Amino acid sequence: MNTALLLLPDFALILLGAAIRRWMALGEHFWLGLEKLVYFILFPALLINALLRTRLDLAAALPLLATAYLGMVGAMVLGLAPRLLSKVPALTFASVFQCGFRFNSYIGLAAAGLLFGDAGIATMGLIIGAAVPLANLASVWMLARHGQIGLGRELIRNPLILATLTGFVLNLSGLEPPAPLLALLGRLADAAIALGLIAVGAALRLHHVPGVQGLALWFLAVKLLALPVLALAGGAWLGLSGLNYQIAVLFAALPTASSAYILAMRMGGDGRSVAWLISASTLLSMVSLPFWAAWVAGG
Repeated sequence: MNTALLLLPDFALILLGAAIRRWMALGEHFWLGLEKLVYFILFPALLINALLRTRLDLAAALPLLATAYLGMVGAMVLGLAPRLLSKVPALTFASVFQCGFRFNSYIGLAAAGLLFGDAGIATMGLIIGAAVPLANLASVWMLARHGQIGLGRELIRNPLILATLTGFVLNLSGLEPPAPLLALLGRLADAAIALGLIAVGAALRLHHVPGVQGLALWFLAVKLLALPVLALAGGAWLGLSGLNYQIAVLFAALPTASSAYILAMRMGGDGRSVAWLISASTLLSMVSLPFWAAWVAGG
């Protein structure tokens, strides 16, 4: 109960975004602009800022990152099952495949900060920085096989991957940007949390999508149930404990990223099915995320 209450402000911002979109009549152009602002400017700044503020001890971080990667790869393997066992349209499958392992970083960083303070944000930022390339590579590769954009072209233009690489290079090189630039990154990062969560809420779509109910239920189960279980087991096997273990499981339990919809649309995929899955996983995570956070904390 205490964990659920701590996470209440984040979920309240998501619901506020849904309410603003429904009742303020700001227009589709406004929300498209906000999504682009968050995706291309604010979110990359948030990633770079988090990586710059994290002391990267790669040896100590290896079990943490291995747990995150183990869960994601396991979810990818489970995500292939519908394609192998049923006749799912190729483009629909390529679009929703990413919903089994992609993660909503806005919710992750906000939740880590509320539950664990700066140490939680730094640890979650480290996982996100390492996991974004894998998530985007797998998502883009699957869509590129069936979509309209080449893999190489998409990867070199992806702002999340570029921001992650920039943050890692700056951190590992020891180069520190000038104080005004650091302050600017901090301001943009602060804006990213609130506007990102509002954008998540505004993007909620629960209109009926015929013909994909079974597929959707499978990927919801993979993302919100199987992936956290994999992280629990993998983290215990790799000897994780304390904050690192809690953040690894919290990361695994995050709902699907809203950027999955943007990617699907940009690459000619089935955006409607992806939007439904993102919305359903976000709403269900209001119950599942506090549960997993409380479970790994011991109650």
